[in-house]
Amino acid sequence: MQFIQQATMNYFSSNFTLGILGGGQLGKMLLQETRKWDIQTHVLDPNPEAPCKIGCNRFETGNLMDFETVYNFGKKVDVLTFEIESVNVEALEKLESEGVKVYPGASTLRNIQDKGIQKQFYKKHEIPTAPFRIFETQRDLKEAIARKEIHLPFVWKSCKGGYDGRGVSIIRDIKDLASVPGSACIAESLILFKNELAVIVARNPSGETKTYPVVEMEFHPEANQVEYVICPARIDENVAGKARDVATKVSEALKHVGLLAVEMFQTEKDEILVNEVAPRPHNSGHYSIEASYTSQFEQHLRAILDLPLGRTDSKVGGVMVNLVGAEGYTGPVIYKNMDEILVMDGVTPHIYGKKETRPFRKMGHVTIVNKDIKVARKTAEEVKRKIKVISA
Repeated sequence: MQFIQQATMNYFSSNFTLGILGGGQLGKMLLQETRKWDIQTHVLDPNPEAPCKIGCNRFETGNLMDFETVYNFGKKVDVLTFEIESVNVEALEKLESEGVKVYPGASTLRNIQDKGIQKQFYKKHEIPTAPFRIFETQRDLKEAIARKEIHLPFVWKSCKGGYDGRGVSIIRDIKDLASVPGSACIAESLILFKNELAVIVARNPSGETKTYPVVEMEFHPEANQVEYVICPARIDENVAGKARDVATKVSEALKHVGLLAVEMFQTEKDEILVNEVAPRPHNSGHYSIEASYTSQFEQHLRAILDLPLGRTDSKVGGVMVNLVGAEGYTGPVIYKNMDEILVMDGVTPHIYGKKETRPFRKMGHVTIVNKDIKVARKTAEEVKRKIKVISA
């Protein structure tokens, strides 16, 4: 009955407006789905040339961390969502108090924006995660090391501001702390793991919840960024089931609406430990555009509009390759050898529309689909070898 009532609200080809905070590539891919469904969209981003600019009905330039800017933007829309966590939470709370639907909600974002609060949330809700301690200053951390309360090596994480591999370092020697900020941080035990996995959970306001298949993530050793995402993950079915159960537990604890990407470690003993989460469409779900019955972007729309969730299983095996700026190049972007990958079977490039490249900046991705995941993975490596993101 709930879904019949929602359908009468006429989200489609109407004056209903969806607001998106953040105008990057995630927003651009979300806009492709709103175009398919003819949903009116407003986007706010600090960059006047953000990728979303070409795909929305109205684009505004403004600071996502400024209360008045976010509040005033949110008052103009019917439902507000975001594609980046760095937004003003106080403004979202004010909007919610005045009846604006904000999905995911401000309370979800508060638990995630600060990694220290995020880790404490896991501990409170008995969600498995690596042992950790939180320190307000680097001086406090050094004193704990001196007292042998923290043992080297360990993983240092900035409580705020980390993104795409930034804000995370392995501290093997006390001297390594000289290269990281002195602000609030987490010291986390270094976990020996077999695989880094991820599960995307979708949840709508009515409480319907679905999980996508477990994906396997391979990271670039230097940039600490995801290089390949493989679906389905090449793991035992029991481990996959355990990962989906843990991801669902995180979702239920947060009571989020929309998508939640849960990144996890599979330990040497096949335990599942939650690393961190993102309350939005995520790099680990890009494969779903070509490989799944319902892409993560369509699913996010279904969830935040309280529509029935779509099928999450895959039609075919999928591997995603991130396209990042090559080392040694900064400036107007050139995608070299694009024609060579376009002749390959099952290969679909996605270019994000960023005008300037720099080393390791995410500039696009390529999805490779094949019934045989081994063939898809081998093709992905060939794609990675051929295409180069450089500048003139």
